[in-house]
Amino acid sequence: MKSSPDAIERLVTLLSKLPGIGKKSATRMAYHFLDADPSYARLLAEQLLSLHQAIRRCSRCGSFTETDPCPICTDPGRDPSIICVIERPQDIRVIEESREFRGHFHVLGGLIAPLDGVSPDDLTIGKLLSRVRGSGRIKELILALNPTVEGDTTALYLQKQLKELDVEVTRLASGLPVGGDLEYADRLTLSRSFRGRTKMG
Repeated sequence: MKSSPDAIERLVTLLSKLPGIGKKSATRMAYHFLDADPSYARLLAEQLLSLHQAIRRCSRCGSFTETDPCPICTDPGRDPSIICVIERPQDIRVIEESREFRGHFHVLGGLIAPLDGVSPDDLTIGKLLSRVRGSGRIKELILALNPTVEGDTTALYLQKQLKELDVEVTRLASGLPVGGDLEYADRLTLSRSFRGRTKMG
């Protein structure tokens, strides 16, 4: 008869579900918590518990924020006529670190992937279209989507949907490697991609 997992095994199982964390790394982390002062584990647990209470989605761009609308959407120093369309909230941090973009953002919440059952209706594309139609002052949409099959599919779909609207649709230049991930792009590559963005259609 197999014994039930102990506290360490249960923690390792949970930690190994984190992105990029395998069983070895999860085990090291679990023992690190055991070796550390109990107050550290308690503080970490409190932060995790309060995360969903403190953080919400920005009603304008869809990013994670503690205030709604988020600081970027309410920053008077940014250009609201240019919107950078991204897949995930964490892409904002990467782009902000490049210091190349001073417009607003729109988070799609994923990419169109029919094989994975992700359709345009599962993303915030409808909200983006409403945003463009309702504003009347949006001049350019920059599609900062990963250069993958899903990214290309999503970009082409957006281009088609936006064709009738008076807005320029551009895409980041090929400084990003094909099949690469925006999250891992270095600052220089991202800066060049923004400067060399190309018009779609």
